[in-house]
Amino acid sequence: MSPNARCPWAGSDPLYLRYHDDEWGVPSHDDRHLFEMLILEGAQAGLSWITILRKRVAYRKAFDRFDPKRIARYDAKKLRALLADEGIVRNRLKIHGTVRNARAFLDVQREFGSFDAYLWPFVGGAPKINRPRTMKDVPPRTAESDALSKDLKKRGFTFVGSTICYAYMQAVGMVNDHLTTCPSRRAA
Repeated sequence: MSPNARCPWAGSDPLYLRYHDDEWGVPSHDDRHLFEMLILEGAQAGLSWITILRKRVAYRKAFDRFDPKRIARYDAKKLRALLADEGIVRNRLKIHGTVRNARAFLDVQREFGSFDAYLWPFVGGAPKINRPRTMKDVPPRTAESDALSKDLKKRGFTFVGSTICYAYMQAVGMVNDHLTTCPSRRAA
């Protein structure tokens, strides 16, 4: 492996490379971004992440730029329109889950002041820096993702199993799992 090799999951697709280089593993404290990534990680369940990345612009349009207040008020007419939207994953459970998650997200914001204030204590308030040498060294879940998943479910969230939560934690920079050879490791 080259001493400056990117994480191999990034492949060669320019969209994937931009996501890997500029977003994945970068700590996020913006509630709207944290909500967007939670919804997109849930939408990815059973699909490839590149599929979701390619639909991200359509998701932002369809779901009002991931405004949880607006999404929480979606009615049956809006849900039917989403189920007909070819730009997103048209899975009834995932679409209805997005509305449910928006409502739960707003409850968490009310309780903690922000989703950020709720979320980051699961890793002690700072990114957990791992040192994976190969992709085999990156776990699919951890004790932290188990705890986050359990608590989110208790609060009414859906599509938040431990594996999805770990991918989410990586995506929003709560965990840095860039390989030790990856140039993006230094930036994250």
